[in-house]
Amino acid sequence: MFRRVGSAVVRHPVWTIVAWLIAAVAIVATAPSLPSNSDESSFLPKSYESIRASDVQQKAFPGAFTPSAIALYQRTDGGKLTADDQRDAARITTELGQKHVDQVQKVVPGPPSKDGRYTMTLVQMNRKTAGQPAQIDAAKVLRDDVKQLVKGTHLQVQLGGPAAQALDQQDASKRGDALVGFGTFAIILVSLLIIFRAPILAVLPLILIGLVSAVANGLIAYATKLFGLEANSSISSILIVVLFGVGTDYFLFLMFRYRERLRAGDEPKQAMVNAVARVGEAIASAAGAVVIAFLALVLSTLGFLKQMGPALAIAVAATLVAALTLIPAVVSLIGPKVFWPSKSWKHEASNARFAALGRGVQRRPALTAVASGLVLVVLALGALGYKATFDLASGSMPKTKESMVVQDRMQKAYSAGAAAPTDVYLSSTDGKPLDKAGFDAYTGKLAAVDGVTSARMSQLNKEGTSADFTVTLKYEASTDQAIAAVQRVRDVAHSQAPDGSEAVVGGLSSVYKDIDSAVNHDYRTVFPVAAVLIMVILGLLLRSVVAPWYLIASVGLGFGATLGATVLIFQNGQGHSGLMFLLPVIMYLFVVAIGTDYNILMIARLREEAREGRDPREAAGVALRHAGPTVAAAGFILAATFATMMLAGNALLREMGFAVSFGIAIAAFIMAMFFTPSLTALIGHAAWWPGHADRASDAAPEADDSASPSEETEDRSVQDSSELRS
Repeated sequence: MFRRVGSAVVRHPVWTIVAWLIAAVAIVATAPSLPSNSDESSFLPKSYESIRASDVQQKAFPGAFTPSAIALYQRTDGGKLTADDQRDAARITTELGQKHVDQVQKVVPGPPSKDGRYTMTLVQMNRKTAGQPAQIDAAKVLRDDVKQLVKGTHLQVQLGGPAAQALDQQDASKRGDALVGFGTFAIILVSLLIIFRAPILAVLPLILIGLVSAVANGLIAYATKLFGLEANSSISSILIVVLFGVGTDYFLFLMFRYRERLRAGDEPKQAMVNAVARVGEAIASAAGAVVIAFLALVLSTLGFLKQMGPALAIAVAATLVAALTLIPAVVSLIGPKVFWPSKSWKHEASNARFAALGRGVQRRPALTAVASGLVLVVLALGALGYKATFDLASGSMPKTKESMVVQDRMQKAYSAGAAAPTDVYLSSTDGKPLDKAGFDAYTGKLAAVDGVTSARMSQLNKEGTSADFTVTLKYEASTDQAIAAVQRVRDVAHSQAPDGSEAVVGGLSSVYKDIDSAVNHDYRTVFPVAAVLIMVILGLLLRSVVAPWYLIASVGLGFGATLGATVLIFQNGQGHSGLMFLLPVIMYLFVVAIGTDYNILMIARLREEAREGRDPREAAGVALRHAGPTVAAAGFILAATFATMMLAGNALLREMGFAVSFGIAIAAFIMAMFFTPSLTALIGHAAWWPGHADRASDAAPEADDSASPSEETEDRSVQDSSELRS
């Protein structure tokens, strides 16, 4: 199959390139703009309590005041506000409301802080457009207007709240994308120059993957609109790294094999055909594992992950098609000049270091397996201390952003939970008015909950069938204490609801509680499904039932080691209260899926060596000598490109960048180099049960068009496409 693909592309390289260009222009020109939403509650299904509470609020209290933006005032000298300062703040509030900014429905004065140093203006916007571009634009206008109005006074003002956070998150994302993009390009360019000493080869993947990126983004926009998915600005940074990191991996897989075939004496075009034929199944299987793992996110209950899964799957699928068509077409047109000015491609490298490593694995597979496994187990122990944080907004931007400064100051000047109060909505189940006589007792029970500062009955709808009880927690909305407290509020609200009524609890802490439940659900569903599907792909590739089990177990152990190292670095080392709640899910999929790439490449090479008649230990040693350089180069570049996410300047991408890059390094330099080949050598022929994929075929293999005895000697680790046919 892959030989036929390679032959067709090499015979018609110009038409292949033209077809890609036409597709790129058509897709980019017609693709819809990718929407973005930073409202955490929009990522939850409607069955969760916080979303049901929001529905009750909209129906029973459509005019209820919920601030979307908060202007926080303080004196320029940091002292207590004077009477004149209070009057200036009131005047600014009035004038701001008179500007009739788009999306703004109401502007009212807020309460002063207990220490007298702060006061507020509260701005309510259209709830239906929360987190969407219209409110982000409105927040920008409000921020400019309020700073203009404060001129000539002794006050300084900063704008915070959800809408301002969305604005700052968007700005941080743009800056982060630029840094991540530049860092990714620089790492790939420099790394390829060092590996091949050829400027054409260094620049070529950046150009070709850039074209693939445009196509993938267009297809993602189509899928987002077609299936009504939610988008988030953080996805763009991840897409950059996935496209260029994974694309460079597949480029390296192909180019190392192309160079190997040229050294074996193949004519240049035939060398590319043979390269695609020989490595095509490994690339397709590796990409298939990644796509399957990403698509498993469709089973997530979080809209953010539902969007991310298909988006990344589309990106990897487009990269796979390019690796088997566009890259071979372009390289076959250029020919060996692609390696100019270096002449080292003409001579097989000794790979002395990898040959030595291979001999070590061959002689002492048990010691190698135990030592490498012990490293993974020790690191994995750190995962026992994992804690999650749920504030996606503050995790997606630096703490120095204006809205984050406002949030921090409000937590110190007011009750920590005042910025995001919890609402208990009590509704009649029989349509009759609620008994007001029981409100005081109900309020008292809510106020007595551990972790609650105060509770009051704030409003009753016209029909008297729904009441809103405002509960202020002692803790900031996204903390573990607030999430635990809101669960206690739920328990009391439900159990103490008067007969004929039911209660639902809303507010930001309630949203985070539901996100916590949703993520736990994803752990129980997405993880096992992704693992099973990857095992199926491994089983089909290797024609084995045994090997997929220890391969997926080793990658799972790599996941544990990665999470443990991240906990040790960020929680224990840097004092973070926890890691972003999305991190384990994303880490699992990246480390398990992409980490499997290197296992696939190594185990496929090991199988080829075994088919040459070598015993399991010798096959492992020779496979490491030949595939080791490819795995090392690809693993280093991919880990380094993911590490560029740490430049984005926010907690989510910094933690994600470290975790995924560390996990890929573990996968490439411990699992694929040592753990997997040593285990396979120890298990021996039983690793391939019930098939005999490691046994030499009695039938003569299908010969390459330019095969020669010397080629068979030099390229011992390679078998024809008839032995790697999908």
